Amino acid sequence: MTSPAPDTRDREPVRTDGAEAAGDDSSDPGSSTPRPTATAPSTGSGPDAAAEGRRGGGRWRRVDALVALVYLAGAFWVTARGWRDYDGRLLGSRPNDQGFNEWMLAYAAHAVSHLENPFFTTLQNAPSGVNLMTNVGMQLPGLVLTPVTLLFGASFSYLLFITLNLAGTGYAWYYVLSRHVVESRGAAFIGGLFCAFAPALVSHSNGHPHITAQWLVPFIVWRVIALSRGGRVVRDGLVLGGLVVAQFFISLEILFLTALGCLMLVLAYLAFRPRDAVRRLRPMLPGLAITAVLVSIAAAYPLWMQFAGPQHRVGHPGTPDIYALKLGSFVKFATQSVAGGPTSAVGWAPNTTEQASFYGWSMLVVAFGLLWWLRREITVRVLGAVGLVSALFSIGTTWTSGTRRTDIPAPFALVQNLPVFDSVVVSRFALITTVALGVLLAVAGDRLAAHRDQPSGRLAARVGAVAVAAALLPILPMPLEARGRNPVPDFVTSGAWHDHVAPGRTLVPVPVNGMTSLYWSSAAVAGFAVPEGYFLAPVSATDATGRWGVDPQPTAKLLTAVSLGERGTAVGPAEIAQARADVRYWKADAVALPDRGARRHDDLKTVLDALYGPGQRVDDVWLWDVRPFTR
Repeated sequence: MTSPAPDTRDREPVRTDGAEAAGDDSSDPGSSTPRPTATAPSTGSGPDAAAEGRRGGGRWRRVDALVALVYLAGAFWVTARGWRDYDGRLLGSRPNDQGFNEWMLAYAAHAVSHLENPFFTTLQNAPSGVNLMTNVGMQLPGLVLTPVTLLFGASFSYLLFITLNLAGTGYAWYYVLSRHVVESRGAAFIGGLFCAFAPALVSHSNGHPHITAQWLVPFIVWRVIALSRGGRVVRDGLVLGGLVVAQFFISLEILFLTALGCLMLVLAYLAFRPRDAVRRLRPMLPGLAITAVLVSIAAAYPLWMQFAGPQHRVGHPGTPDIYALKLGSFVKFATQSVAGGPTSAVGWAPNTTEQASFYGWSMLVVAFGLLWWLRREITVRVLGAVGLVSALFSIGTTWTSGTRRTDIPAPFALVQNLPVFDSVVVSRFALITTVALGVLLAVAGDRLAAHRDQPSGRLAARVGAVAVAAALLPILPMPLEARGRNPVPDFVTSGAWHDHVAPGRTLVPVPVNGMTSLYWSSAAVAGFAVPEGYFLAPVSATDATGRWGVDPQPTAKLLTAVSLGERGTAVGPAEIAQARADVRYWKADAVALPDRGARRHDDLKTVLDALYGPGQRVDDVWLWDVRPFTR
């Protein structure tokens, strides 16, 4: 992928410390030499100047292409083990999360091809259904990947998505940093590298593509800043609105964190430069109003579905601190980093996906050193404030001592009961910290690069480069683990199920397990409904408190107990009557038992024969036609 040469006419000066408004000294901190800014250079005219511009543009396009290739190679490095057999392996440490997101992509392809509701469906958790907005959404990626899903399957689409998210997020930050924030492409490359391949996004690649899909975030942040310059308010408001709408249909959670990060940025600038901040807010507000109108129109129905639609939930299961980080996690090393390992994060993070801090002590030393060195620059002060506040929010409602939680209130306790905040996974506030650190590295690298032609600056640049390299090396990512998955029966993958299950009706896999249901449904591109699943839902029709999944039907519990050897094969009239009532509840056409892979297969077949009559062998499953009981 190539990009046009930077348009310096649309670039904010690198030094955005309000010196023009506050009368600050414009010299670089720690140096008596004035630091160059990113204002537009003087340009000549005529053929020579034009030829020089074309040569420079070609050179920078080649640099951009090389950067994109490096990021793409890094993304394939992280996901390599999954690509060895995308249909037969699960990537990362959270297979259930991957299974759900594969199903989301499969359902999106089904919704597009059958013109069904992309925000709610009864094809999972039949017959009650699942509110997709109150889960992870991903309507836009599902729409874009529909041709891929239909051609190669949901498992391929998922792996492609999780891989391109890392590369795309890195390149997006590189593009915005190099065009609008810094002059040095090398500095922008380091900033993009950190934003995409720091432990935050690598750990979330263990099953959370809606979190790693951050390729629009840098453009949203930049367009918010651009609004403060005034000028084309309507155009800028509409552009920002379009970006926000797109991110809304990618990940509402990341959009919320992006909005919160922008709010922190504005408040920090207001604290450090109140007069200039007020001046910049005046042209910003009309543009934000235009953005709000556009987003309100585009998101009205999905927002209703999110907060008031069927199967909507309030809050997140458990207390906020279940998913909070520890103070010490910021100096530890992530599981999938060069300096980390299987036990390096144990006790310091909720699980292997939520390692959004874990920068290591060396990175924090360098970060604090850079903050001190560039402390006179307003950009750096704002980055420091935003990064610190978001890091403190990720600690949860109480402070921690080691791996233990104390009773002393922490900052997040102030906002934990506010709308939306009560549904956020607390550890993910550190994603904002990661962005702040990535931009800080880019700004610091740019300052060093600006002085590399001076004797004293050359030494400082070398020392700085060594320090940053030493800090980054321990947290560079290692490939994610991969594990085998139970194969989906040929009865499903070949399409033979079409002869036994009508469109929209339910096929019940045995044992009745949420993940088995999702894997079968994904392989059929959500062509049939399944019971249970893996999702967030309300506790009941009268209690919207969030919980995981639903209580299994009695027959599902019976079959699970048989598969675990917890009960025998004898069933009575009451259990037979309940089994037939349950398939009516599920609106099932068939019950299927794989001929291989199911524990205590023979016992399960004996029980199912007793419940529904003798089964028949179809391809590689035993099938019970339950339509006589459900139609």
